Amino acid sequence: MSLSYKALLVHFLTASGAVFAMLALLAAMDREWAMMFLWLVVAFAVDGVDGPLARRYLVWQNAPRFDGVLLDLIIDYLTYVFIPAFALFKSDLLPGWTGWVAIIIITYASALYFADTNMKTKDNSFSGFPGCWQMTVLVMFAVQPPTWLILLLVTLLSVAMFLPLKFIHPVRTERWRWLSLPMTFAWTFFAGWAAWVDFHPESWAHWGLVVTSAYLLFAGIAQQLIPERPGA
Repeated sequence: MSLSYKALLVHFLTASGAVFAMLALLAAMDREWAMMFLWLVVAFAVDGVDGPLARRYLVWQNAPRFDGVLLDLIIDYLTYVFIPAFALFKSDLLPGWTGWVAIIIITYASALYFADTNMKTKDNSFSGFPGCWQMTVLVMFAVQPPTWLILLLVTLLSVAMFLPLKFIHPVRTERWRWLSLPMTFAWTFFAGWAAWVDFHPESWAHWGLVVTSAYLLFAGIAQQLIPERPGA
């Protein structure tokens, strides 16, 4: 198979995320939260695979008809932002006006962030919180924090999108990748497990989600605070 066909297949793989987004939205409309998050976890796994494949097969050279970056951003906004915000609004986690405040903040700030030309750092990390709301909202569904804490987290993370804080890309950030990749795989496993048991409050998956989410959220900031040793 030629490189052009392989590159085209990578685009097709990326585009499949739109299908998973639609399946997740249909589940959310029926308030089938576990099924919705299972589809979002599948989309998250696809998003983790298509990037390395796109770089391996040089899709921008071998299949230039489709803009892989634009395609990825469109699907990411659906799966990372739009559908999780919709679920948060329709759930019982944010009653009344609090749900309106949350979805307006999330969708508005994320739209600006996804168009930010300075969202990436020199080491391929993210500058500012990268709008991973599907991960954040999934943990909220699992842990069921109080309303005030959810609003506080939504506000702080939205502001953090535009602050000079570093957030790792688990695949592309080389520093600590030996730990970041396993943590990402573990998060995906715990997320699927939590959704599979319909966020049962006694599930051990919730503890795994909290631990792995904390690492993925704060590892980049820790890298900013801890200087890298020369030659490390």
